[in-house]
Amino acid sequence: MEITNVMEYEAIAKQKLPKMVFDYYASGAEDQWTLAENRNAFSRILFRPRILIDVSKIDMATTVLGFKISMPIMIAPTAMQKMAHPEGEYATARAASAAGTIMTLSSWATSSVEEVASTGPGIRFFQLYVYKDRNVVAQLVRRAERAGFKAIALTVDTPRLGRREADIKNRFTLPPFLTLKNFEGLDLGKMDMADDSGLASYVAGQIDRTLSWKDVEWLQTITKLPILVKGVLTAEDTRLSIQAGAAGIIVSNHGARQLDYVPSTIMALEEVVKAAQGRVPVFLDGGVRRGTDVFKALALGASGIFIGRPVVFSLASEGETGVRKVLQMLREEFELTMALSGCRSLKEITRAHIVADWDHPRNRLAPRL
Repeated sequence: MEITNVMEYEAIAKQKLPKMVFDYYASGAEDQWTLAENRNAFSRILFRPRILIDVSKIDMATTVLGFKISMPIMIAPTAMQKMAHPEGEYATARAASAAGTIMTLSSWATSSVEEVASTGPGIRFFQLYVYKDRNVVAQLVRRAERAGFKAIALTVDTPRLGRREADIKNRFTLPPFLTLKNFEGLDLGKMDMADDSGLASYVAGQIDRTLSWKDVEWLQTITKLPILVKGVLTAEDTRLSIQAGAAGIIVSNHGARQLDYVPSTIMALEEVVKAAQGRVPVFLDGGVRRGTDVFKALALGASGIFIGRPVVFSLASEGETGVRKVLQMLREEFELTMALSGCRSLKEITRAHIVADWDHPRNRLAPRL
């Protein structure tokens, strides 16, 4: 059966993967309300298309932190990709490079920064978890820098791991034949079996709960790479991120895997964009499955979006070919959405091209200052 959209890969991945692995990728925190909301919120934004505009030529190219990419669709960090497919992060890196876009490698990848760099050219960012042992962090950042990674995406929403009940039921742990490759030589590459989730126990033992704004500043003393703060949902934290020297912000709720009942990222986006006042670019991840979603995010002020689960599901289904297809389908859908909305370049996509249900006063929550 021919695959015609990104969502169809999830069912194929579910058939192919062991239950423990699929559930790890697919699930969210607790009631999974935010998991559903990340998708549902997009359907509460409608288009105001403009007609009779010459859309024979459409330019989707953009720059992110000065790097030119073919489209504003990038790859988010997702952990342990060799659980999905033997080639794991290698396949994802090659697919991103072929599509002319950015891949973000997870700290908890099953391939190291050096291995991913060895796949060939490409613009790559490195997602960072801050470990209790700051020497580990410094070493990791230096390795990413040496391997040619161009930015650090600092995850700030995980002082503790969210409660993911499927992982508790399945006693989730990294399969024995895999390691967290970036930590292999540091004796932090293996995950023990636990009475609940092996990952939750690993995080409790290794990840620093004292992480604060001063650490964002410390990070800038050990690297010249720009730092994207990943996990911002409010105006207050947007302003503090900029004060702390962030080069950009990723509006993210960690794929709805951390705190349940936070808003969808598409609903939080506008508040963050307004607070940033154009001082730094704002990106979004969470729930993007269609080219229409990409357009909506850009209309609300995002400079680009990142996709996570579609990558691991397509990787599980068809390896590198699957990831390439996901990027191609989203690209084609986004291009079509632009054409049918009357936009020939990203700068022509404006807030006037959409109407959100919260634009109507009766739907408005108390105004946020």
